[in-house]
Amino acid sequence: MKNNIRYYYSLLQERLWFKPLLFCIISVGSAFLAHIADNSFLDDMVPEIEEDSIEVLLNTISASMLVIAIFAVGSMLSAFSAASSSATPRSFPLIVSDDVSQNALSIFIGSFIYSIIATVAFKNDYFGKAGNFTLFILTLVVFAIVILTFLRWVDSISKLGRLGQTIQKVEKATKDSFLERKQRPYLGAKPLKSSKKGTPVFSKFIGHITHIHMDQVDEFTKEFDVDVIINCLPGSFCTPDQPLAYFQQKHKEEVELEKLINCFEIGLERSFLDDPRFGLIALSEIGSRALSPGINDPGTAIAIIKSHTRLFCEWFSKEDQESKSVIYDRIEVPPLSLSDMFEDAFRPIARDGAGTVEVMIWLQKSFSTLWNIGNQEAKELAILHSKTSFERAEKAISNIHDIESLKEKSLFFAHQKS
Repeated sequence: MKNNIRYYYSLLQERLWFKPLLFCIISVGSAFLAHIADNSFLDDMVPEIEEDSIEVLLNTISASMLVIAIFAVGSMLSAFSAASSSATPRSFPLIVSDDVSQNALSIFIGSFIYSIIATVAFKNDYFGKAGNFTLFILTLVVFAIVILTFLRWVDSISKLGRLGQTIQKVEKATKDSFLERKQRPYLGAKPLKSSKKGTPVFSKFIGHITHIHMDQVDEFTKEFDVDVIINCLPGSFCTPDQPLAYFQQKHKEEVELEKLINCFEIGLERSFLDDPRFGLIALSEIGSRALSPGINDPGTAIAIIKSHTRLFCEWFSKEDQESKSVIYDRIEVPPLSLSDMFEDAFRPIARDGAGTVEVMIWLQKSFSTLWNIGNQEAKELAILHSKTSFERAEKAISNIHDIESLKEKSLFFAHQKS
């Protein structure tokens, strides 16, 4: 249930209307909150507030907030466009879900709605003495919040969509996905061990698996007394000829396959939330774009290599004991392929940066680090990618001194010597 809530909340965060809608509801409630103060003990305690002072504040907010909100939307759209053109279109959901920008837009729209509702109620003598005082205080608070939010938002929007900021956002989203998968390496189920798969279950839809409702799969196993083997992990591209899962039953009873199929959320695009590999792919796309002849920015590619190194170091760090627990004992899930993760992270940069010795040296440094801290499979993959990267560079770099410098840093040749 916790993971389902997390999944749906992340989807709402990517919708630009969600937070503004919440703030609009709050603003309407706040405007009518002042009426509660009337006919209470506050009526004899609060001072009389001039109506003109309240009216001036409300008019100022109503006249300016809609303009600022439109300006905010325009600035955000420019940032979205910059992120898509300078980094990768895959980073778009992360830019849209930026908390500072969403909160700012929500407060600007919410304060505009508040001022309109409060003005209408105020002009129709809806508030008494205590109500006017409460409305005045609320309006001052709204005014202060708007000013502070605007100052914070201006600082944030100047960075939003910038290449460095986008890389940080993608790396953070990937790290969060890594940590979540480390805590639940098999999504709370058992590791795949069964050699016999059972009856396959297919989907009619074509797209990427974005989320698996494991608690619903567990309910399915209990309802029909079956064991389930997940075949498609989040991020997998499913087609009608590829099984989503298999189920094994001891008793030949009719099973409602639709219930199992509905446990898989299928979308047109991949998501960062439950798909650690997608973050690696997005980062590599940024690095590959930076290495294109029209841009020729090896510094960004090196920054991506550093991001990959940090992420894999996090992946190979000591596992949490919580990751050992099995919640769904009738479900088996395959592990993430470390080989595929290495391919996602390093092959595109090794291919597109083969002719740039600085990029290739940083790749070799990264492979050496991962060889030192990784498990046996990681060591083998690091040596393999070190070898293939050097072979690519050897064909692309004509200067013999650059080749010799790269050879000195190569994990593959260092391992051969030892």
